[in-house]
Amino acid sequence: MSEVVETTDCTNGTTTTYDVVVEDARIVTPNEVVRGSVAVDDGRIVAVETGEFDADGDTHIDADGRVLMPGLIDLHGDDIEQHLYPRSNAAVDPPMALASADRANISSGITTKFHAIAFEDNPEKDRSPELAMDLVESIRSNDSLLADHRIHARCEITDAPCIDAVEEVLVNDAASLVSVMSHVPGKGQFRNIEKFREYYENDANLSVEEADELIEERISLTEAELSTRIDRIVTAARDSGVVVASHDDETPVEVERLDDRGIDISEYPITLDAAQRARDLGMFTAMGAPNLVRGGSQWGNLATEEAIEEDVADALLADYHPPSLLAAPFVDTGETLSTRVARVTKNPADAVGLTDRGRVKEGARADLILVDPEPTPVVEHALVDGEPVYKAEAPR
Repeated sequence: MSEVVETTDCTNGTTTTYDVVVEDARIVTPNEVVRGSVAVDDGRIVAVETGEFDADGDTHIDADGRVLMPGLIDLHGDDIEQHLYPRSNAAVDPPMALASADRANISSGITTKFHAIAFEDNPEKDRSPELAMDLVESIRSNDSLLADHRIHARCEITDAPCIDAVEEVLVNDAASLVSVMSHVPGKGQFRNIEKFREYYENDANLSVEEADELIEERISLTEAELSTRIDRIVTAARDSGVVVASHDDETPVEVERLDDRGIDISEYPITLDAAQRARDLGMFTAMGAPNLVRGGSQWGNLATEEAIEEDVADALLADYHPPSLLAAPFVDTGETLSTRVARVTKNPADAVGLTDRGRVKEGARADLILVDPEPTPVVEHALVDGEPVYKAEAPR
């Protein structure tokens, strides 16, 4: 923590001590947008004032009317893979990839990052349980990062070794979120078997024969076996106090079965019926921010815009593109800015029990970003736990 500057208010003789003061901002609070100032001390927001604010601090930021909002909370971002493998089969060391991802996420306003690490036996797509374990260890052991980095263990339940690996991660208290996914041809995202074959041939570089073998292997798994594997993950997560999500839910019946097994979050429901059933059952629903920013799903699934219109989108996820998470709350959905910002801050924080952050209010953790929304949203300042960690103001 840098040395604090003390200033004296001559009107009453009291001494004001703040680490950071942001003045003249459009402050996005949980309920409204107000013009005013925010003071930060010892990692916490200690004052949110409208109008004039006669105070100073070690770091003083004149917002000049730009938007001050909580740091973004990304529950599912797999962009670390792009940093680890800039090209297929051309890997860099995990610490270098993590440092690069850290800076990229901070510049996109993400101050709490859940890396969606794929526990999937798919070397052709640069994924394996061993690589996932290496990434987990790199994130846990790195103490020089700007953002708060956490593990979201994505478990491909069609791969038996991945069940064991994710259980180990949970037993070691290494994950803050876990999700179950099953890329089975004929179901979910790949309910069209030809889409499954096309995806694994083009994106995972499988031959026609290899893709056909994978199709045969996965469709041979019974519902009973898949259910047993889900139960193992949920049990391990419950023992570790970790929230569990599902991935690409397709039907209300499927959602009901997952809810019965203890799933808390429905990520990327691919039909409106599934999203609505998840909401009815009290599950938390999360959709892709790139889906909203791009104007639809690349797979022809449920559009995030439609999910928002039908009130079944509690949170948005960066998925593969962190800048979309910053852009998403500035997409006009006919709602207030506070409501839109909550989907990328307060709501995801609450879903995983991080109630200390994701909101601009006194007492909250001071994860804050100052955003210039025009012509496209960019972050000019970022604070993490009260510390200024990023500054990129354009000349004015």
